[in-house]
Amino acid sequence: MRVIVQKCLNSSVKVEEKMISSIDKGLLILVGFTHDDTEKDIDYLVKKIIHLRIFEDENHIMNKSILDEKKEILCISQFTLYGDTTKGNRPSYYNAMKAEEAILLYDLFCQKLNQFVITKKGVFGADMKVHLVNDGPTTILIDSKK
Repeated sequence: MRVIVQKCLNSSVKVEEKMISSIDKGLLILVGFTHDDTEKDIDYLVKKIIHLRIFEDENHIMNKSILDEKKEILCISQFTLYGDTTKGNRPSYYNAMKAEEAILLYDLFCQKLNQFVITKKGVFGADMKVHLVNDGPTTILIDSKK
């Protein structure tokens, strides 16, 4: 399981020109799943994300978590995080989990995050337009297998 965590001033997602979700200052999370991901991977990443100290304290040091800041999360499913470009120029998505399995883990991941911080979602499998004003910029890649 892979996530890209981006600290943002605001973020939103539209599907077919319709606003689906938006947040102000918080985290935009892109999440992808691979074949052997389980609830254990979800639990690991939820714990890591909610305690990740990437918000600045009064001394301008990244020392606060999203729990400390009481901000929101916008979570977007993104199978392309498992794109493999080692052969040729067209990414292979062989390592991405099949949609019918991945949607279950995506929903569970968002539910578990929502137990700690308000978590809004995109639309799984849709052609989404994601808007982000990255703060910092601060972008962290976390893989549950590493």
